[in-house]
Amino acid sequence: MQRLTDLAVQNHGDIDLVSVLSADEAEVARVMQICNACRYCEGFCAVFPAMTRRLEFNQADTHYLANLCHNCGSCLHACQYAPPHEFAVNVPQAMAKVRVRTYQEYAWPAAFGKAYQRAGLTVAWALAGGLSLFLILAIAMNGRLIHAPLKGNFYAIFPHNFLAVLFSIVFLYAILALGIGVVRFWREVSPSSGGDARDVAAIAKARMPAAAESVSDVAQLRYLGGGHGEGCNEEDDRFTLWRRRFHHFTLYGFLLCFAATCVATLYHYLLNLHAPYDLTSLPVILGSLGGVGLVIGPIGLLWLNINRDPKHGDSAQHGMDRGFILLLLLVSATGFALLLLRDTSFMALWLAIHLGTVMALFLTLPYGKFAHGIFRSAALLKFNIEKRMPNRLGLGGE
Repeated sequence: MQRLTDLAVQNHGDIDLVSVLSADEAEVARVMQICNACRYCEGFCAVFPAMTRRLEFNQADTHYLANLCHNCGSCLHACQYAPPHEFAVNVPQAMAKVRVRTYQEYAWPAAFGKAYQRAGLTVAWALAGGLSLFLILAIAMNGRLIHAPLKGNFYAIFPHNFLAVLFSIVFLYAILALGIGVVRFWREVSPSSGGDARDVAAIAKARMPAAAESVSDVAQLRYLGGGHGEGCNEEDDRFTLWRRRFHHFTLYGFLLCFAATCVATLYHYLLNLHAPYDLTSLPVILGSLGGVGLVIGPIGLLWLNINRDPKHGDSAQHGMDRGFILLLLLVSATGFALLLLRDTSFMALWLAIHLGTVMALFLTLPYGKFAHGIFRSAALLKFNIEKRMPNRLGLGGE
């Protein structure tokens, strides 16, 4: 094994990757060549079976594998070539550095991605504060910041059509920007539709079952199980499922809040039932359950992020990571405050603060940590298609 690994390291110089790849991408290619010779971690997660289908790693491969990596940390603690070994193989850290580059390189417009990457936490909080202040001033100019109780009628502060148009624009912009980014990513990394007719047929046959498996992988957060179902490594080499659990709280909390908005929209337009809704109504119940998830999940993820071993990721990304986590938490906290105070004289103030934070969250979705869920889902789809195709190399355990 040692001889094979040495050969992989020697051959790395013959490929002349530095002239093609960035330094971070070249590092991913280097560690993957070493891992390809070792294969000890082949069953840990999707990265290593995907790796065995390649002998060399171009830019598209490094972007694909980086987004396929779920940063569970298992391979780092299992690796005989991890630091302080001279090979210094650190797969999670190498993948993290390339992964964040994909969010920036595929961002639309690109300038926004670059700005957010430099100061994610600062931009997130400044945007939330600025938008909230703008809405507060808009309300104050009409003399309604502190008012007589309005029985929770938000539309007495902002007309329904104004809110509907404003947030539709913000939401559709976020969807458009994310969509353009992930389409650019997919075009680079997706299985080729040209070439061997057998591959074309295999891709067509694999698409539907691969899509179903990818949805299942995302819904279960399968690869946050550490490849063995015992969880990720956080502060040390002990396994824990808390990262997976906190991600589940966050994911399903977000989806429940989105479902609450969808149900409220149907109530308004199809059933002619207008807000405010009773505490026992479906929109309020769904929103409250989602809000609980978006309190527990982000608090847990923030705690793990602060305490995680720095070798497991890229410390330069802490601002981006924590900016997104804190925005989610702020949206949920201000939402609960608004629910509790909607029948008081302070409803307008908290409405402005909540709406400002929600707008900030959606405007930053395409350029921050949220993008990892979209890009990772695309990478999983590629993997689930690819593993159903013949392995032309004839290597690996598949």
